[in-house]
Amino acid sequence: MSDTTIAARLLDVMEQDILPLTEGGVGAGNKVFGAAILRKSDLSLVIAETNNELENPLWHGEVHTLKRFYELGEKPSTKDLIFLSTHEPCTMCMSAITWAGFDNFYYFFSHEDSRDAFAIPHDLKILKDVFGLEPGGYRRSNAFWNSFAIADLVETEGETTKADLKAQTARIKARYDALSTRYQSSKGDNDIPLN
Repeated sequence: MSDTTIAARLLDVMEQDILPLTEGGVGAGNKVFGAAILRKSDLSLVIAETNNELENPLWHGEVHTLKRFYELGEKPSTKDLIFLSTHEPCTMCMSAITWAGFDNFYYFFSHEDSRDAFAIPHDLKILKDVFGLEPGGYRRSNAFWNSFAIADLVETEGETTKADLKAQTARIKARYDALSTRYQSSKGDNDIPLN
């Protein structure tokens, strides 16, 4: 895996590990958000999970992943790990990532994507109404962690790799688009707060 770039590995984990779990979760009525934890040393997967708000409205993809991570017997130190979020984390999830001691997180879809492409505007509404922040108003680099948009990483790749990763990005977006349509058509059947 040493020749694999971080952008390529994160996209692979999204496509091969998180998306299948999310497809099952959306089939049950949960939202489209998921996350994974990888080792920094070799980019191997520690755990992947998805949203489980039907069980508990706090089990956003990131928080549910952290819950499952802490249920593992032996686990690496969070300082030795990468946190991958399919969508830019909401304020609750950012806080959970911070409290867990991660010094990073990577995300695929932005808050604006959650609002515009997924019709789930709550992250931006909470940023604005509770914290008085505009989209992107939080510090992406701070005393606790640095955050990275996977799309920005893809742009730093060589042309051949970049073209391959953009094709993979398009495949992932198409699958999420279908999941979003499925979730939106069935969300009235569940009792998740802030549908």
